[in-house]
Amino acid sequence: MQNRFNRIWAIPISIVLIIGVYYIPPVHDRLAWRLEAVRTQIKYFINPPDEAVFKPTQQAMIESIVHATMTAMQDEPSSQATSTPGPGPPAIPTITPTHLPATVMLDGVKYEDQHGRQNSCTPANFSMALTYWGWDGNRDVIVKAVKPNDKDKNVMPYEIQDYITENVPGITSVMRYGGDIDMLKRMVSAGFPVVVEKGIYEVDINGKYGWMGHDAFVTGYDDANQVIIYQDTYQPDPVKNPGLNREMGYDEFNEGWRAFNYVFVVVYPVEKQNDVMPLLGPLTDDEQASHHALDVATAETQTLTGTDRFFAWFNVGTSHVALFQYADAAIAYDFAFSVYADLDANDTVRPYRMMWYQTGPYKAYYYTNRFADVINLASTTLNDTIAEPVLEESLYWRGQAYYMAGKTDLAVKDYRAALKVHPNWAPAIQALQDLGIQL
Repeated sequence: MQNRFNRIWAIPISIVLIIGVYYIPPVHDRLAWRLEAVRTQIKYFINPPDEAVFKPTQQAMIESIVHATMTAMQDEPSSQATSTPGPGPPAIPTITPTHLPATVMLDGVKYEDQHGRQNSCTPANFSMALTYWGWDGNRDVIVKAVKPNDKDKNVMPYEIQDYITENVPGITSVMRYGGDIDMLKRMVSAGFPVVVEKGIYEVDINGKYGWMGHDAFVTGYDDANQVIIYQDTYQPDPVKNPGLNREMGYDEFNEGWRAFNYVFVVVYPVEKQNDVMPLLGPLTDDEQASHHALDVATAETQTLTGTDRFFAWFNVGTSHVALFQYADAAIAYDFAFSVYADLDANDTVRPYRMMWYQTGPYKAYYYTNRFADVINLASTTLNDTIAEPVLEESLYWRGQAYYMAGKTDLAVKDYRAALKVHPNWAPAIQALQDLGIQL
């Protein structure tokens, strides 16, 4: 009887010990992502994320508006098709053509990978950008500040820019939409590496092939072979496929870059401000850059097909958001989601992670009082495209929309959930404080 009693007690004691061992940091770091992978595989098997489709609640009216807009655009001369209504941006001189070296490879780059830190390509890339200018930190220093929870799936460029401003004296950064290969070449040939956010098709940790967002640290180019040279923090096989000084053809690089509206960030010492800005040429002015990105995206909506057409329409919306033209942005996003819904899931890899990385549609719908669409889009993203609802931006914007819809209790719940994903995240803290809730 005593032995039987001991065996019964051994079970819960063993469970407690196993749980305790699991949360020992070295053990947890090794096992957590594996358990998450299993959980994700189960969730994706039951509810395939690439089958999730968001449809705006005002679809009938939207389709009519989009059809009229598209008809008008197609009837206009090509010189007018990419223009936007209202006054244009301030005139910015184009850059004076200069002779660039045929090949550039920047020295002084301290390569870092992202392994051992889930979804940490952005901190690793920006760590390389900072150490290039003499910073003595590393990716883990940045991760601790901007991504304290391993379940956080993405770090936005603005979060890194804020981190640099608050924590790295003497260093600043500039972010613009509408970049191109020529701009990258001008920058690196002048000694300024560039962080680019782009899309890739890859087998993820769950063994599923699909589209995802990723960063590239551009440190060189080779005109003879028509390739960009960059540091890739993801190297599934360091021997056969190393991330150090990886090369990619100009066209392929642009194809991936398109998914993020050709966005880029240049990190540089404050005293080099007057060196960096002229290199941006027509992208020097933020508004001018957004107008340029809008022109590029609008043109691409008329020439591209399939997933690339979805990206182009999404970029039209993103550019309008950057210009605070929310009504135009909402219509563009509506059409983007319509294109997405028409993609054949059987022969097209749908980019179902799109809303993990970009929040433009939330802003466009929210600021045009389409709160139901904010809620529906966020719920689709949180419930149907990811194994766990761990996207703080989606939680935040759904909370904002819930509040405007008179559902304050649900708003508070979402703000608190966002803080569980990203502790001390300022937007969620401010939202709660605005409601009189002190943490």
